[in-house]
Parts: sequence; structure tokens; C-alpha cells
Amino acid sequence: MAFLTRTDPAKNLHRFYVVRLAPTLFGDWTLLREWGRSGSPGTVRLTSFEQFDEAQKAQARAIKRRLQHGYSERAA
Repeated sequence: MAFLTRTDPAKNLHRFYVVRLAPTLFGDWTLLREWGRSGSPGTVRLTSFEQFDEAQKAQARAIKRRLQHGYSERAA
């Protein structure tokens, strides 16, 4: 699981982004992504994958994209 944050007090920007892999009951894998303003419930998007390596690649892409947009990784 990766917990990313982006904070810029000058712009009143306090955001979070969570990325997590989880197995399903049917042997597939789900990539859970949640994002929003810190302190709010946020938006959740689930994406299913048949293969674990496909899910890992999607997770790595999501994390890389957020890091490129100014997020930093934090301990959850």
C-alpha cells in the first residue's frame, strides 16, 4: 500500500492519494485507488486484473504519475 500526500499552504492544497492491491474471492486482483482532500472521504476507484503482475504494473504507474505531479510518499 502506498499513501501519498501533496500539500501547498499558499494554494490551500492538501490532498491525499492511496494505492493498494487486494485479492478478490475469484482469484483476480483489484487495484484500489482513493484520492481527495485531506480530512474528506475521497473518491474510490476499483480496477480488476486477472494477473498479479498486470495489477502490480498498474499500481507502479499510478504511483509514478502521482510522484511526477508533486506528491510525496508518506507512512500510512
